[in-house]
Parts: sequence; structure tokens; C-alpha cells
Amino acid sequence: MNAVVQPARPADVSSGKGRADENFPVGSALIAPRLRPHVHAYYAFARAIDDIADDALLPAADKLARLDAMEAVLLGRADGCDGAGRAEVASAVRLRGSLAETGITPARGTDLIVAFRQDAVKTRYAGWDELAEYCRYSANPVGLYLLDLHGEDTGSHPGSDALCTALQVLNHLQDCRDDLRSLDRCYLPQDWLREEGADVDAVRWERTGRGLRRVLDRCLEEVDRLNRVASGLPGAIRDRRMRLEAAVIVSLSHRLARRLRREDPLAGRVRLRRNDAVRSLVSALRHLR
Repeated sequence: MNAVVQPARPADVSSGKGRADENFPVGSALIAPRLRPHVHAYYAFARAIDDIADDALLPAADKLARLDAMEAVLLGRADGCDGAGRAEVASAVRLRGSLAETGITPARGTDLIVAFRQDAVKTRYAGWDELAEYCRYSANPVGLYLLDLHGEDTGSHPGSDALCTALQVLNHLQDCRDDLRSLDRCYLPQDWLREEGADVDAVRWERTGRGLRRVLDRCLEEVDRLNRVASGLPGAIRDRRMRLEAAVIVSLSHRLARRLRREDPLAGRVRLRRNDAVRSLVSALRHLR
């Protein structure tokens, strides 16, 4: 009698990125110790599904199948799911338990999956509004999760959404050349590229041409607008630790935007530096009053 051969579980995929690669502190010492494990659980899940969407070797259909499997586990529709890697599934199980313990809606996780499903099949963005809609799912749930975790009310949501969208766009600008080279993905608004006499191929160059520079600056003008809205976020947060965390991240967003105006993301990844973090923390201390 022939034995039934079980399909092999897919291997985990990983970008190699971790919390140190983010533009903002993840579960930093500013977060209350009792809440940090929940933040880490959320980040691990977000990192896992982001890595699935960004894997250069996985076909789109496989990415979508893995993301569906992760959603099924997160929502409790499956436990030992064979549709994703072992570590990926473990991150979904861990977050499911965390959400149940904290009473936070699973939508903070499933909304991220909406964005990463889109990443699996979509490589161009027609205009700014389309990009902002993507950020609504790829970035804004992160801020809303942190606010939920700290028991904040909806009055803090507009500032949080503005900050998360700004940070997401800044990340796109930092990684624009790598995204195009490795994934044929370009988040820059296509209409702005046309209006400025540039095209996607300009992102492949070693240095930023004039047309592309104008597109980057237009994106940064929108980021500046978002950062102005985000500046009101710390004042809308009651929890002192979370207020300080938000103030630091707002400052980092402003600083990274300024760096991207001065530096060329095609010549090398524009990064925040240690003194940016120190100065952001010092400037944030006024929010403790």
C-alpha cells in the first residue's frame, strides 16, 4: 500500500531586514514594558507578510496564496496551515493571541495584508491619490494599532494617519532604485513623471536627473504637508510614554524629509543618523510637560 505523500510546507522567506532597518523605533524603551511584547508580535507579523510580498523569486500567485494562508491563521480559520512557512505561521498565531488578549481588532493586521496583496500584483501608481490609498493599508494600520494598544481615542487618528503615510512615502523615496531593480516596482506617481519630462527608467540611473528630482521634490512637498498635520499628534495622545514616542517619530519624519531634499537616493540610500535620533528625543521631551 502506497503511503500518502504530504505536500511540503513552503520555506520561510526573509528580506533580512529587522527593527534596526526601520525609520522609526519599534517597541523602543519609550513603550511601557508590559506592552512591548505586543508591539514585537505585531511587528513580526508585519515583517513576515511584507517579506512575502517583496520576495523577488516568488511568483505573484504564490505570494497571494501565502498571504491568504496568513490571514486565515490570524483570523482563527486555520492553525497549522501548510500554505506558508513555519515561522510565518508562528508570527500569525502569536499576533492572533496578542490581539485576543488586548481586544484590538484583527483589521489592524488584515488591512496590512490588503496592501501586500496589492504589492504582489501591482507595480505602478497612476498618481498621488492612488499612492495615498495604498499607504492607507500599508502604513496607517501600524499607527492605529499603537494607539489602540495604548487606549487612545479616535481624535488621534488623523495625525497618526498623516505621520504613517509620510513615513511610508519617505521609505519609497529611499528605496526607489532598489524597488525598481529587484521587483520592477515603482511607487512614484506616473502622472508627475510625465509632467516633469521623466519616466520610470530615470530611476535606474546612478544619479538623479533634473526631471526625476522635481518629482521627488513634489513628493516631499506632500510629505511636508502630512508632517504638518502629524505635528499635532503628540498633543492628541494622553499616555505620556506614547506621546513621547510619537513626538520622536514625528521629528524623525521631518528630519528624513530634509535629508531627502539635500541628498540623492539614487547615489546611495539616504538614512537617518544617530544624531537625528538624539536630537529628535531631546526635542520630544517638551511633550512630557
